[in-house]
Amino acid sequence: MTQTQKVAIKKIIQEEIKKLQDEIVAIEKQLKPIKKDCSLDNIAHQTLKRDQDINIKRYEEANKRVTKLLQSYRDVDREDYGICMECDEDINIERLKLIPESKYCVDCMTRYNL
Repeated sequence: MTQTQKVAIKKIIQEEIKKLQDEIVAIEKQLKPIKKDCSLDNIAHQTLKRDQDINIKRYEEANKRVTKLLQSYRDVDREDYGICMECDEDINIERLKLIPESKYCVDCMTRYNL
């Protein structure tokens, strides 16, 4: 991978981290505890609870991805960044632009269900 490609990947990672951090802040505002309100019927309460469960999952996934992206940002300058952990071949640069935290090439992911 060229230095220019590494710089481009780092920029992509920074932008994605910023976007996820903004999403996390927005989700946090929706994570208030749901109290049983006598003005809500059981179905409405269940709907609110389900929506909250979805937001909690989104929050957790966004935080996990931020952690992975931060690690990838630190790893970009390493020689083994962009090398498949299974077959030691280069991971396609377009894949890294879409998913900078990729550790495996598409072939290995497909072949080994990684």
